Amino acid sequence: MQNYIAQVFGNVNPPPGVSTYGGDVSALSNFMSNIIKTIIVIAGVYALFNIIFAGYAFMSAGGNPEKIAAAWAKIWQTMIGLLVAVGSFVLAGIFGKLLFNDFNALLQLKVFGP
Repeated sequence: MQNYIAQVFGNVNPPPGVSTYGGDVSALSNFMSNIIKTIIVIAGVYALFNIIFAGYAFMSAGGNPEKIAAAWAKIWQTMIGLLVAVGSFVLAGIFGKLLFNDFNALLQLKVFGP
């Protein structure tokens, strides 16, 4: 079966950069760790811009109660989103302590890659 697949698709080599993760089982967890950390950073940058734009909308509302309410809603939603992002780190620390007796076991900020 393996030879048949090689005949149909040919020899497929991994793209550059993928081989730096290794070929063992931990490679997927390292890759997913990088993806999750990147998503958390993007969420923080998005929240920063969202707070800035909501503050601008609040200042330019001109006393209009609907615009003020919309700006406050955007600010609160951003704060709740940040709370969820920070809460994930807190929960990872707690679970790391419970499972591995080390708060930093799941939070080691080591980037695996080139």
